Amino acid sequence: MAYPSPPPVSTATTTADDRRATATISDIHSDVLETHILTRLNGRTLASAACTSTQLHTLASQESLWTNICHSTWPSTALPRVRDIISTFPNGSRSFFSDSFPPADTAISGNQSSNHDNSSELISAVDIYYKNKLIFSKVVETETVSGWFICSPFRIDLLDPKDTVATQMPHPNTDDTCQYLEDDLTLSWIIIDPIERRAMDLSSHRPVSVQRHWLSGEVQVWFTTVLTGEKGSASEFVQCGIVVTCGRSTEGEMRVIEVSLQVEDMDGMHLNGRDSLVILERTLEGKRGKTGRREAEGKRKFLEFQERKTERKERRLRTEGALDMMCVAFGILGFTSLGLYIFCI
Repeated sequence: MAYPSPPPVSTATTTADDRRATATISDIHSDVLETHILTRLNGRTLASAACTSTQLHTLASQESLWTNICHSTWPSTALPRVRDIISTFPNGSRSFFSDSFPPADTAISGNQSSNHDNSSELISAVDIYYKNKLIFSKVVETETVSGWFICSPFRIDLLDPKDTVATQMPHPNTDDTCQYLEDDLTLSWIIIDPIERRAMDLSSHRPVSVQRHWLSGEVQVWFTTVLTGEKGSASEFVQCGIVVTCGRSTEGEMRVIEVSLQVEDMDGMHLNGRDSLVILERTLEGKRGKTGRREAEGKRKFLEFQERKTERKERRLRTEGALDMMCVAFGILGFTSLGLYIFCI
């Protein structure tokens, strides 16, 4: 039985199919790329796309794209003070995003130079999200030249004692471990040096610890960055701790009553303004960490810092105990010698 022959293939159709099969990103009009594609990308994806071709590199370098990304990632950057500073960065919003999106991760070296005299202030741009919804955004300016700042313990507070921020976070029950806060609460604390035009994020992005006070019911949520000395010495470890304190409101939900930043050494002592500023400036000059491991690395370094601090405290207590024993022994020996001397007389 003879089967009918297939219909002839149109040359025009074949040519059109070939063109569609060999189409590349360069065949898309620049207006379509810039308006409908690149505007939908986040910062990391946009930076990757810029490395694929000359055309995409040119389009992805548009200041408006990076400005929108910064504003959507950190709403505090849209406030006038920060917006004006970002405009002075070498490549504008693109440079700011490159500095701020990766976590701070640098070796603190005593050989690095510090431009302490050039930094008259630090700018803090802070944003807190719960379940991807913004609950708090603020910019704070901190002067760094007064004697009070230099000699006092370094601390930046975002809220006045009477100020609180309403949230939709449910207050935990008595036996609640507050696990939902570790999963749903995120924070960024970007420190900006307006003179040197540098920025960095000091937050671990997600909490490294959530603690609830047994009596008051207040919840403290910790975000930290641990800066490590390049020689690995325990004395060179410091922790930049961000604490968000939440209390219960009359509606049964939690209110943010305190947000603060402090720098702590391995002995549990809070560093003063001068020492903290030197450390922050060195970190601003340093390299950035890997964005893909930000949250895991933040918690790992926090736990390692706590372990090293505990070991150091126990070692100090053992040393003090041995010294106390030596003092008692010398005291007994002296008393015995005095008694023998009196007896012999």
